[in-house]
Amino acid sequence: MEFSFLPATTNDVMELAVLHTKVAERLTDLHGRGPWSSRTSIKGVLYAMRTSKVFAARQGSEIVATLRLATKKPWAIDTSYFSSSQKPLYLLAMAVTPAKQGHGIGSRCLKEAKKIAKLWQADSIRLDTYNANAGAGPFYAKSGYTEVGRTTYRNAPLIYYELTL
Repeated sequence: MEFSFLPATTNDVMELAVLHTKVAERLTDLHGRGPWSSRTSIKGVLYAMRTSKVFAARQGSEIVATLRLATKKPWAIDTSYFSSSQKPLYLLAMAVTPAKQGHGIGSRCLKEAKKIAKLWQADSIRLDTYNANAGAGPFYAKSGYTEVGRTTYRNAPLIYYELTL
């Protein structure tokens, strides 16, 4: 099926909020309540669009995945865990709709993020994921990202990963 990966627009806000909320509900169903259980609001998506670049992956007209790329360090990242980097890029809020998980869409999104990072002349991609069964640590490790540290931020156990470009 056709796959496109483009910047999201304000026309996508409702669909992105629904996608994030469905993913949170699915994680909660599978792993119980945790920091991953939050609903995403339209206001939250609009804020993300103001503070980072939000991308939407589509199959046909349906948004099947999303992620954000930011040049500014997010609050939960402690840079002391990462390799030296002159121009890091932060990958945030990646989500694949539950019905499409396990079909390679997340891997395709990471490949697109890497292409964008190179276009933006970033020298690394940094991210965090929950250090719990609901986290995506094994996925990022399988995708070539290196674990660089573990910490807890606001009672949420995290694993930091990076990809050097």
